[in-house]
Amino acid sequence: MHVLHALSVPRECRCSKHNNLINTVIGTTEDSLSYVYDYPVFLVSELDCVRVISADTHHIIQCVPEVVQEIFKINSLSPGSYLLEASKQFQKRNHRANEYIHIVKPNLTLAVAQCIEAAGHEFNPSHQKMLMTAAQYGKCFLHNFDSTNYVKMLRVLRLLNQVRDPQIGIAITYEQLNQLGIDKLIDMLILRRFYYLALQISKYLRLSSAEGSVRILSHWAYYKVKQPVVDKNRVAKEIHDKIGQTPGISYTDIANEAANHMNVQLAIRLLDYEPCATKQVPHLLKLRQEREALVKAIESGNTDLVYTVILTMKANMHLSKFEMEIRNYPMAQALYIKYCKSHNKQALNAIYNQEDNFNSLAAWQIKEAYNPSEGTSKEACLLGAQENYKKAKNEFAATLCEEQIKLMKYQRQMEESLKFDFQGLTLHETLEKLLSLQKVKLADNLRTEYKVPDKRYWWLRIKALGQAEDWVGLDKFSKLKKSPIGYEPFIDVCLEFRNKFEAKKYLPKVREDMKVKYLVKLDMLDEALQSAILTKDVEGLDYIASKSQSSKHVEEANRLLAQFSGR
Repeated sequence: MHVLHALSVPRECRCSKHNNLINTVIGTTEDSLSYVYDYPVFLVSELDCVRVISADTHHIIQCVPEVVQEIFKINSLSPGSYLLEASKQFQKRNHRANEYIHIVKPNLTLAVAQCIEAAGHEFNPSHQKMLMTAAQYGKCFLHNFDSTNYVKMLRVLRLLNQVRDPQIGIAITYEQLNQLGIDKLIDMLILRRFYYLALQISKYLRLSSAEGSVRILSHWAYYKVKQPVVDKNRVAKEIHDKIGQTPGISYTDIANEAANHMNVQLAIRLLDYEPCATKQVPHLLKLRQEREALVKAIESGNTDLVYTVILTMKANMHLSKFEMEIRNYPMAQALYIKYCKSHNKQALNAIYNQEDNFNSLAAWQIKEAYNPSEGTSKEACLLGAQENYKKAKNEFAATLCEEQIKLMKYQRQMEESLKFDFQGLTLHETLEKLLSLQKVKLADNLRTEYKVPDKRYWWLRIKALGQAEDWVGLDKFSKLKKSPIGYEPFIDVCLEFRNKFEAKKYLPKVREDMKVKYLVKLDMLDEALQSAILTKDVEGLDYIASKSQSSKHVEEANRLLAQFSGR
């Protein structure tokens, strides 16, 4: 088919008001066909036809497809033509239907295929039905016939008839549909805002959600938010009711589209439906909705998001307003305080003072005392902590701070006099250090100053004398007065430094219930057995049996245990 048209417009032409336009179609055999129009038309060339468009009409001029010609031309001998005639006769209940089937039987598969294909090229639904009925009739005589193409054509015809409806106005041919594909047809419906029809077609053709429902509903939502909004809550609810939580559709993207078209309040309402906080919170911040963003970040439990909101708020607000704002959100305030401990100590001090949280301020100052920053001394931090504990009426903690300050002063004095480093040592470690340096008088003074218990001090003295291997001094110390911790530690320290001879000196002073145990420690197993027998100490015998390396003494201990238990 050839369409003749002018390649250029003449410079001058005179046309009557009632001029008729002639559209001439010339075939390959030079046969021609003319169409006369008494109104202006516009021709659009397509891959298989020409569209003739006027102000009120839309026609298609197309070569009759070859398969349609073979079926419908006069005296056609094609298998499809015989099958169509057989179907017509069968519907009339005429016996000639059997004759036609007999004729077409050798080519019945081809006949069915021709009828199916021809139906696709037809625009008239009655012709489509006639051809598909013939195909259905023919396949009844075929064994193991694959009905895939038949079912597919039924779906395609239903689709084509729907979009060709004047209310839709997409006059598309079967060939064009094959070339474009279903996804492009869906795009055409979306552009014309036939969202419901596009959605139904995607369901009918069982398209994937990405190609069908997700794409269509997303475009519908974008269209809704671009329109001037009177009731933002109603529109947001309408979008949510339609979309729900459909996988693949992001409320954040829809809200972003709304914001781009100046529907900011609608965008905020839409973000309420976004289930992913990592998408929701940044967009709320972008819309300057810091309070809503903070609430959503806290609800998500994602501390990184909360920090993002906090730091954004801090950057955009006056400091006093920001601190008052986060007071309403305990989790946010706690995270901000944690942030300030590492990055902004001045702000942390201000927050604690603002909240009258003197206990926390003092605790932070104590921590700072042992990690002092430039220009801040440990003593100054502890003095500040002491004052804040007093403000909090925490007398016990204030007293501890005072004692620590006194200890630090005492340590400085000893450093100057002894030329040893005492910085950072606890009271216990300071006493150990003094005793190891044999500064007993200084240790006694420190003990008296801090009211160190006798038991604790005796342990330190015994350990220091043992480390120095001052056995004479240890003996004198044991005789100074009655030991508040007993004499077992004297034996232990002697054994620790491998001096059994000195250890045996203290054996007579060991408590009776501990004597067997310490006799075993001193390898005096015979004496241990005798002591256990005299005192009938079952636990002592059991200790001998479990700790002794001598099989003889183990057997004797077990014999005595059996004897005592037999009684």
